Amino acid sequence: MDGVSSSAADFHAGFACFVGRPNVGKSTLMNALVGTKVAITSSKPQTTRRVIRGIVHRPDAQLIIVDTPGLHRPRTLLGERLDSLVLSTLSEVDVIGFCVPANEPIGKGDRFIADKLAAVKKTPVIAVVTKCDLATREQIAEQLLAVSRLAEFAEIVPVSAQSGEQLDVLADQLIARLPESPPLYEGGQLTDEPEQVLVGELIREAALEGVRDELPHSIAVVVDEMMPREGRDDLLDIYAHMFVERPSQKAIVIGHKGTRLKEVGSRARKQIEGLLGTRVYLDLRISVAKDWQRDPKQLRRLGFYD
Repeated sequence: MDGVSSSAADFHAGFACFVGRPNVGKSTLMNALVGTKVAITSSKPQTTRRVIRGIVHRPDAQLIIVDTPGLHRPRTLLGERLDSLVLSTLSEVDVIGFCVPANEPIGKGDRFIADKLAAVKKTPVIAVVTKCDLATREQIAEQLLAVSRLAEFAEIVPVSAQSGEQLDVLADQLIARLPESPPLYEGGQLTDEPEQVLVGELIREAALEGVRDELPHSIAVVVDEMMPREGRDDLLDIYAHMFVERPSQKAIVIGHKGTRLKEVGSRARKQIEGLLGTRVYLDLRISVAKDWQRDPKQLRRLGFYD
């Protein structure tokens, strides 16, 4: 009995949260630590719309990473809801990772977030200098110094999610600040997101590839139905609906004679099949929901609750 209780006492489990301005590599970092794709990534800012949890399993610990939308000064009702989501998450986790890219100078957005984090007194903050594969050694050294001047951090860790450099060091630093606890999730579970939400996010990621700057904020995806094909256990039928705010945006997503929408469907289907491990038939429609980001009723309908 003593051996069992002793090993249980040596186990740590808890929650970490990555914050940073939009497009600093938070989702890519979480996916790299978890070892599989549980959050969508894009070169477009404000890609993440929900708090998504990825789970890192180790023999001595379970680290649940909460990937949040980028924190920024909101300009729409959706923006206000996203920022409120981030700030409420900060007070509920055991450790915070503040992400700043190595290849971009510190800016107003980084200082804005550092000030917000300074108000979170009880939670340790680790500064994570991301995208080190895109910076020279000199740039990384300069950024580490610049980050150290922003605030007092528990640690500053430079990493590259692409090459895997220092990811183990970051995981160790995060886990060291978790409480003693038995595992909170089952061994094989990598995320607690419902499959329909993940499928919708993969469709949105496919739609964001190679489009103009105004589109990322304007696309929402709702998965209406997801079920095995009748009489078949090797094929899943998925019916999904994309919403944009203006007819001009709908035209961009559809493309000339529908070619772009076909590409989006094909790209999303491959990603979904990889996620679910089964063949997929994807029925993808697109509609205009005028100014949905500013309309409380439409935000609720599209899954962005108060």
